[in-house]
Amino acid sequence: MTTILLARHGQSDWNVARRWQGHADRPLTEAGRAQADALAERLADIEIDVVYASDLRRARETAEAVARRKGLAVEVVPELREVDVGSWSGLTRAEAEEVFPQGFRRWLGGGPGWDDGETYEEMAARVERVVRAIAAKRPHGRVLVVSHGGPIRAVHALALGLGVHTYRRMRPVEPNARLSAVCIEDGRFTELCPASELDELLARDQAARIAAGTQPPSPGG
Repeated sequence: MTTILLARHGQSDWNVARRWQGHADRPLTEAGRAQADALAERLADIEIDVVYASDLRRARETAEAVARRKGLAVEVVPELREVDVGSWSGLTRAEAEEVFPQGFRRWLGGGPGWDDGETYEEMAARVERVVRAIAAKRPHGRVLVVSHGGPIRAVHALALGLGVHTYRRMRPVEPNARLSAVCIEDGRFTELCPASELDELLARDQAARIAAGTQPPSPGG
């Protein structure tokens, strides 16, 4: 079993301005950097084999805060990017509603809004491919993936056996730097673990890693 720890990037300047980002390469704010440091502290005592991140700056810098603490490098994967929102990139909700009223109504209903860029299904398919490939490389591993709100919801939907649009209507986007996890076993997404249940999952995962001989037990005393 592979445990995939998922974290959304820290707050960016366009998160503050409530603008769609998509593939725009926006920086972390001071608060976002503090969130990244807090994520590193949260994971300080948790064994991680490898850290992956989207190539967009806000995700990469968040991942680097964790990786530095652990003496690891960040493996940058462009396929972990946010959904490409096309001509909506940089717009606020009010601006999108004014410029693209029909698309905005579709988006409010949980469907696709922009007519260019990338559909949620296309984004979900590329994210699924790369997460499966990561798990295949680490069949008994524990990895951290730092990505974006859309890709994380797509992975959560896979773990619950739901379509990405169904899950979008059920749950809001993950907060910045929020940690969650999914498990993948024999190529199947088997479990979604929200932040409140993460410690329990990691304790079970640690026991399984020791039993499988992939990690030595901690010394006593």
